[in-house]
Amino acid sequence: MEAFDPKRLQEEFVNHINELKLLDERIQRRVEKLEQQVQREAKEFAKKVQELQKSNQVAFQHFQELDEHVSYVATKVCHLGDLLEGVNTPRQRLVEAHKLMKYFNEFLDGELKSDVFTNPEKIEEAADIIQKLHLIAQELPFDRFSEVKSKIASKYHDLECQLIQEFTSAQRRGQIYRMREVAAVLLHFKGYSHCVDVYIKQCQEGAYLRGDIFEDTAILCQNVNKQVGDIFSSPETVMAKLIQNIFEIRLQSYIKDQLEEHKKSDAEQYLQSLYELYTRTTNLSSKLMEFNLGTDKQTFLSKLIKSIFASYLENYIEVEIGYLRSRSSMILQRYYDSKNHQKRAIGSGGIQDLKERIRQRTNLPLGPSIDTHGETFLSQDVVVNLLQETKQAFERCHRLSDPSDLPKNAFRIFSLLVEFLCIEHIDYALETGLAGIPSPDAKNANLYFLDVVNQANTIFHLFDKQFNDHLMPLVSSSPKLSECLQKKKDITEQMEVKLDMGIDRQVKISFSFCFCITCSLTLNCMIGQMKHILAAEQKKTDFKPEDENNVLIQYTNACAKVCAYVRKQVEKIRNSMDGKNVDSVLMEFGVRFHRLIYEHLQQYSYSCMGGMLAICDIALVLQLFDTLHSLCNLLVVAPDNLKQVCSGEQLAILDKNILHSFVQLRLDYRSARLGRHFS
Repeated sequence: MEAFDPKRLQEEFVNHINELKLLDERIQRRVEKLEQQVQREAKEFAKKVQELQKSNQVAFQHFQELDEHVSYVATKVCHLGDLLEGVNTPRQRLVEAHKLMKYFNEFLDGELKSDVFTNPEKIEEAADIIQKLHLIAQELPFDRFSEVKSKIASKYHDLECQLIQEFTSAQRRGQIYRMREVAAVLLHFKGYSHCVDVYIKQCQEGAYLRGDIFEDTAILCQNVNKQVGDIFSSPETVMAKLIQNIFEIRLQSYIKDQLEEHKKSDAEQYLQSLYELYTRTTNLSSKLMEFNLGTDKQTFLSKLIKSIFASYLENYIEVEIGYLRSRSSMILQRYYDSKNHQKRAIGSGGIQDLKERIRQRTNLPLGPSIDTHGETFLSQDVVVNLLQETKQAFERCHRLSDPSDLPKNAFRIFSLLVEFLCIEHIDYALETGLAGIPSPDAKNANLYFLDVVNQANTIFHLFDKQFNDHLMPLVSSSPKLSECLQKKKDITEQMEVKLDMGIDRQVKISFSFCFCITCSLTLNCMIGQMKHILAAEQKKTDFKPEDENNVLIQYTNACAKVCAYVRKQVEKIRNSMDGKNVDSVLMEFGVRFHRLIYEHLQQYSYSCMGGMLAICDIALVLQLFDTLHSLCNLLVVAPDNLKQVCSGEQLAILDKNILHSFVQLRLDYRSARLGRHFS
């Protein structure tokens, strides 16, 4: 291997460095040369730019001079034009006046020789001339120019008729351009309005073939609106006149025929037709609002509608009230007739019945109560019919009443609903139900008054819903709102006071209106029935058996029958009421039942085994109340624990439907989805 020579490596480095220095020098000289060249070219470019700027400035000065010269020439031309116009205008006027004088002379001579009057193709030019001559003739004295004025007027009228006839023919041929030409000529004639009338009349020919005048009118106006701007210089005026013609002639005649047919013979059909026709007319008016009819089209259309319906709307509410009163009375009478029931006067008779019920509680002999054979005299069908009729009346009232009269009219309709639904139906049923409550000493009494309570409560909820849904929107922003609320409150309190008068308030039930003491009377009857059962079934020997060692029964027959009766009445109370009312009534029922059993037990003497039977009887009664207590627990237990409580000792033996119906009384039944526990 050859030995490393550092000197040789150094020499190589030195040689390469020298070569690089030479290369750098060459490049540096080239750079300096290029820099000098760039500087020379920059000076030459700057010099050229200066020369161009000078040239541009000279050109701009020339342009300014040219612009000033053009402006000067234009001013001279305009001045010359004004001078020429000043000379030409009087000349043209003189030429035109000369022509008019020539034509005027022809009328003076009585012979029209000019081609413009004899050539039918020049009718537009002749119309322009005769229109000007007609204006001139108006200024001439009648005594000297009566004959020529008459001739000009006659020619004016003839040309006007020819133009209108030409317009009519063009419209029938569908020649829009020709109609536009003729209309422009007629614009300066007195018969221009007649031209518009002809157009409106012909537009309606064949337009009313569908049998629906409102739909036909809307389609007609849409079609006319598309072309009227191409024919007349003031299309909005023509559209307004067309609509006015339709409303005042076609619609008014149609509506009058429809309403007059039923006005005197059929109030129901008359009101329905009036409502429908007025609604369809206002809907048509809303569609016509999209067209250009001038400045205040809203007022224009409102006046047209008013002109048609004013005579019908001014006494609308009287017809409505009369019909609603008659219809409501018929609905009620038809129901009572179907029950073969003759309504008795209520008024003071109801108060007297309450006094009799008070005496009955003191066991005073006032004769038998009224036997209604278990009929509540409340009908869901009657209520639905009355509410439906009133709902329709509210809808008609909203549409047909003047805004200023709307709250007042709605209040009158509401007053009729109160009269026939609340007083003539609900209140009458309560009066009859009160009179039908048996006295406590009655045997085998049918306690149906709770059915009356249940139905009346349901009906009042429907009444309240209509009050909120249909009456409130009509009176909410008027002073009549307070009157409606007060009237509703008064009728509620009237029923409550009628039932509360002079009787102790041991049971307070908060229905939509308070059926308070009636339930007290009903509970008295229940206790009375149980007294009869005990008196008939309980024997003195029940608690003093002859053979103390051979007693096979667990409880007495009287106990079994009373408990069966109690179960039945508890179920009836629960089905007839809701919410806290169930607790209130059952509590009072339990207290009175306890008092009855307590007093009953004190009437007998007991052997040892008889005492055991009495304890068994009481235990059976306690079992009933324990079960009722457990059912009431379903109203308060947490939703998650509901299934566990239902499977407890007291409730496991009961039918699942009974448990489910009791749980349905909870306010959170739907929100907490409690029904899933019984599915």
